[in-house]
Amino acid sequence: MSDLVPTPDTIARLRDEFTAALAGAAGDRDLQAVRDHYLARKGGVVAALMKAVATAAPDDRPALGRLANELKTDVESRLAERRAAIESARPPVGAIDVTLPGRAPRLGHRHPLTVVRDRMEAIFARMGFSIVEGPEIEDEWHCFDALNMPSEHPARDMQDTLYLASPVKGETDGADDVRTLLRTHTSSMQIRYMQAHRPPIRIVVPGRVYRRDDLDLTHTPMFTQMEGLVVGEAISLADLKGTLVAFAREMFGAASSVRFRPSFFPYTEPSAEVDVSCWQCDGAGCPMCKKTGWLEIGGCGMVHPAVFEAVGYDAERYTGFAWGVGIERVAILRHKVNDIRLFFENDLRFLEQFPY
Repeated sequence: MSDLVPTPDTIARLRDEFTAALAGAAGDRDLQAVRDHYLARKGGVVAALMKAVATAAPDDRPALGRLANELKTDVESRLAERRAAIESARPPVGAIDVTLPGRAPRLGHRHPLTVVRDRMEAIFARMGFSIVEGPEIEDEWHCFDALNMPSEHPARDMQDTLYLASPVKGETDGADDVRTLLRTHTSSMQIRYMQAHRPPIRIVVPGRVYRRDDLDLTHTPMFTQMEGLVVGEAISLADLKGTLVAFAREMFGAASSVRFRPSFFPYTEPSAEVDVSCWQCDGAGCPMCKKTGWLEIGGCGMVHPAVFEAVGYDAERYTGFAWGVGIERVAILRHKVNDIRLFFENDLRFLEQFPY
C-alpha cells in the first residue's frame, strides 16, 4: 500500500472493495481476515490511506482526511454489524435443534449371568420347582452342622470359608457364641426351608456364595449357585439323575454329553459330581477343561439321613435329593466363554455381545 495515491476515486474504490470482501465473509475466520486487512495498525488499508493523506498537497488534505475518516468509521461499523449478525445466527451452547431427526437412546440390557439364571429358573419352574432365596450371611449351624459337617471337616477351615470378625445379630438365632460367615453354598437354605415346611418339597435356591478360591479361568472367590432340593416319599437316585439330565439337555442342547462321577459330600449319600462335555475342545482336552474333556458344573446326591434328623424329618419315611450348580459354569458352557473373569470385569466390549 506504499504506492497508494489518496484521491476521492481511490477512497471510493477501497469502499467498494471492502463491501465485496465483507459480503464474502461467511464466518468468524473470514470476518477476522477482512478486519485485519483493512484495520490492522501495520499494513492495513486504512492505516496506509491515512499515511498517504498526510503526504498530500496541503489544500487537499482536509477533504481527503474527512473521506478517509468516513471510510474508517464505515468499515468499523459494518464489521461490528456483521459480527453481531453472525453471533445472533449462531445457536446457543447446548441448544437442541428441533429440526434434526431424533437420536435413538442407547438401551441397557441384562447381564449374561442374569440371563442364564433366569433361564435356569424357568426350566426348573416348568418342572414344578418353587424359587426361594435366603440370607448370604449365615451361622455355622445352618451352613455346616445341620448339613452333617463336623467341626473338623476341611470345608470349615479358614482357608475355605470367610468368617466375619464378630457375629451378626439376627443371623445366629440369638446364640452369641455362634460364628457368622459368608455362606459357602446355598445348601444352608435347605435347612431353613425344611425347618419351616413339611414334605413334599421341591425348591431351587439361587444366590451368591463366597469361598477363598484363587481367581483363575474357572474359579472366583464370589460366584452364584443354584441349589435344588426335592423331598418326599419314595424319591430315588433315578429321579435325581433324570432331573439333572433333563435340565442339562434343555440348557445346553440334546447333543451335549453329561456324566455323573462318584464323589463325596457330607450332606448327601451317595454323592456325585455332574460334568458336561467341554465346548472348547469337544472332549479332546484343553487348558480350560484341564485336559479332561469335561467341565464340572456342580455336585449332587441323595440327602443324608443325618440332615433329615437335624430338621426333625422322619428319615425312615422320607427320602430326597439335592444338587448345587454353579451359574457361571453354566454360562461358560452356554455362551462358549473361555474365562470366568470376563463376567465380573464390566468390559462393555464383552457385555455388548449379549444383547438380551
